[in-house]
Amino acid sequence: MPELPDVVVYVENIASRIVGQRLERVRLISSFVLRTAVPPLSAVEGRRVERVTRLGKRLVLAFETELFLVAHLMIAGRLRWLERGDKPPGRITLALLEFTSGTLAFTEAGTKKRASLHLVQGEEALAAFDMGGLEVLDAGVDAFRERLLRENHTLKRALTDPRLFSGIGNAYSNEILHRARLSPIAMTHKLAPEQIARLHQSARAILAEWTARLRADAGTGFPVKVTAFRPEMAVHGKYGLPCPVCGAPVQRIVYAENETNYCARCQTGGTILADRSLSRLLKSSWPRSIDELG
Repeated sequence: MPELPDVVVYVENIASRIVGQRLERVRLISSFVLRTAVPPLSAVEGRRVERVTRLGKRLVLAFETELFLVAHLMIAGRLRWLERGDKPPGRITLALLEFTSGTLAFTEAGTKKRASLHLVQGEEALAAFDMGGLEVLDAGVDAFRERLLRENHTLKRALTDPRLFSGIGNAYSNEILHRARLSPIAMTHKLAPEQIARLHQSARAILAEWTARLRADAGTGFPVKVTAFRPEMAVHGKYGLPCPVCGAPVQRIVYAENETNYCARCQTGGTILADRSLSRLLKSSWPRSIDELG
């Protein structure tokens, strides 16, 4: 799922192309993607784009007369910019937003159909999409601490809870925790003040660095390689590969469709955390420490 750095770069690139322009036509290719009926999608045609913003992991196109088109990309949703005359992608295209300068294509790979598009009117209706998460890049350590300690959860769950923190998902939470040298299963209420300060600094640094990196990669073009797995990442998606800090093999905890990656030596004092499926299967053979792996 595109997270804060990816969505910010999307927003900036889309805004540079469509702010001030009128939406000439909306072509709904797959009807399931539209999750609202009132106002009708035709109501936004002919309206001028006033701004493009981010709301958590959602993108918001704000039109005159307080009409808001809200796109949630979920796991496999992506955006593409098509110049005049370009053909849209084949079966993965969900909707096309046609402007004078080109077309914004909303796509989704796969068959699970999770991406969504909502058209709402009024600031109050838009506010319903705001989960209330703290914008970490705008927050000092005191505000960060208050959010982190609001509930007693594991660090992994807290960082990825959109009610607590905005725009952080599976990928960047792994990177943040590795940079902070903290276990993904450490409980928030047991953290020392120094650990909270380190986590705050790590979160701000990771999000800022990756936003700058993705912005530089896109340059003046439209971002085309939006993925949660990047070779420059330290631990996310790097199971079995050496940690760039200590060289120990990166470990994982698999649950549902997500995978938590971490370095046992850097983050858990050498302890290999139990994986719900593998540790039950291996039982007494499950390695307890990074040293047992040889």
